[in-house]
Order: sequence, then C-alpha cells, then structure tokens
Amino acid sequence: MRAAIALGFAGDRVLGDPARLHPVAGFGAAANALERLLWRPRRAAGVAHATLLVATVAVAVAAAVGRRTLLGAAVVWATLGGRSLERAALRLAAALEAGDVEAARLLAPALVGRDPSELDSTELCRAAVESVAENTNDAVVAPLFWAALAGAPGAGVYRAVNTLDAMVGHKHDRYREFGWFSARCDDCASWPSARLSVLLAVVCAPLVGGSPRAAWRAAWHDGRLHPSPNGGRVEGAFAGALGLRLGGVNRYVHGVEVRPSLGSGRPPAVTDIRRAVVLARLVGVGALFLALGVARR
Repeated sequence: MRAAIALGFAGDRVLGDPARLHPVAGFGAAANALERLLWRPRRAAGVAHATLLVATVAVAVAAAVGRRTLLGAAVVWATLGGRSLERAALRLAAALEAGDVEAARLLAPALVGRDPSELDSTELCRAAVESVAENTNDAVVAPLFWAALAGAPGAGVYRAVNTLDAMVGHKHDRYREFGWFSARCDDCASWPSARLSVLLAVVCAPLVGGSPRAAWRAAWHDGRLHPSPNGGRVEGAFAGALGLRLGGVNRYVHGVEVRPSLGSGRPPAVTDIRRAVVLARLVGVGALFLALGVARR
C-alpha cells in the first residue's frame, strides 16, 4: 500500500484532479439520483441514503483494487485534492493582486461555500485562508490517513463520506434532518486527521515565519469555540502559524453564521493566501511521510 500511496500523492501533485470522468463527480451524480428516490424530511431516510452509498463504495473499491498497486494508486489519487485546492486559492490571490475584486468574487465559489457577492478584498482573503486550512485536512491529510490505516477502501470511503457531507450536510430546511447522519459521519471520520493536521501545522509554523506556540493556542483554545469540531481546530492552527486572526461573519444560502475569532494576529492580506498554500503543502508532505511510515507494504 505504501507504493500506492506514494504514486497517488505524486499523481495529485503533478496532475491535480482528473479533468474528465472524475470518480467523485460520478459518485455525486449517483448520490443525487438516490436522493431523488429516498428523500424525506427525516433522519432515517438520510441514514439509508448514506449507508447505501458508502457501503457500495467500500465493496466496489475493495473488489476492484485487491492487491493491484496501480489501481490502489488511482483510488488514492482520486481521493486527494491538494493540487486543485492550491490552484483555486492562487487564482483568487492573483485576481486580488491585480485589484480585480469582482473577478475574485467569481472565483470564490470554487473555494468557499459562502455568498461572495458582498465580500471585499479582506473578507475574500479570510475566506481563502480558512478554506485552504480546512480543506488541507479534508482533501489531503484525511485521505492519506485512511489510506494508511485501511488501504484504498479506507480512502474511498472517507472521500464518499466527506462528499456526502458537502452535498447534504447543510443546515437549511431540506437537509436539516436528511443530512444529519452524513454530517455526523464526516465529523467522526475527520476527527483524527484534523488533530494530525493541527500537529503538523504546529511543527511547520516556523517554516512560514510563525510560532508553534501561537498555532497550538489558536487551535486548542480558540478552535474549541468553533461550531465545527474539526474545521475550527485546523483553521485555528493555520491562523496561529501564520500570525493571523480568522473568523467573523459568514453569509451562506441558509443564513448568517458568526464564527469565533481564531488567532490573535492581524486580518489576512493577499500575501497570506500564498503563505497558507505553502503551509498546506508542508502539512501535506508531512502527512505523506507519516502515512508511508504507518501503511503496510
């Protein structure tokens, strides 16, 4: 499995997400189709929806991959999204550096779920840094963690759970009950890797000009106040490592959410998006070496 993890990580770094026929997109289409059949405003319907989809992924990946290294590498590659995350963040940074806030707003939905229509440059920078932080765990550290522990099926199941959370784990009326189970599954699946992401960000903080102590404090003191048991910790670690203050008012389709302050530094600037990308790369490389150390041969 070590070779599959290494090859899958290399594929993501060199190629990014597949431009066509991405397995995650296919999974999303299947999830939408099943939702049309099963949707009810009840938790039991959401449990059935998530269980059928995740179990299918687990069985299909296990049956297809077996001990085939290249197929295992392909699965790991499909579950990773670090390169595409960086590209989206850097495109937004380039638009802001050119002074084109409107272009940056148009690019923001590829990176964040909040409504970008009224975001100014500072808020767009905050959104980008927060997204890079949270998705470094979701799109890099967590897939590597589960690949190391449970092979290609583990990585595939994690990506299925995380994708379902992104699709139905929302708080607006349609998904408040139906998406409850998917959201809780994602919280559980992301819990260990989020703590690993925090530790890696703390260790890497000096490499981006930051303080390990500030990163640790922002993750464990400030992050515990965040509504996400995982996102808040990782965003806090990045805030402290980069010497920033994150958090504030976020506007979504389902309404307004006020997030606690994370870190005690200054508000993010455009250059901090690029610094966050560098930190994300370092955390990803650290996670790779840990995964290679843990995974079976």
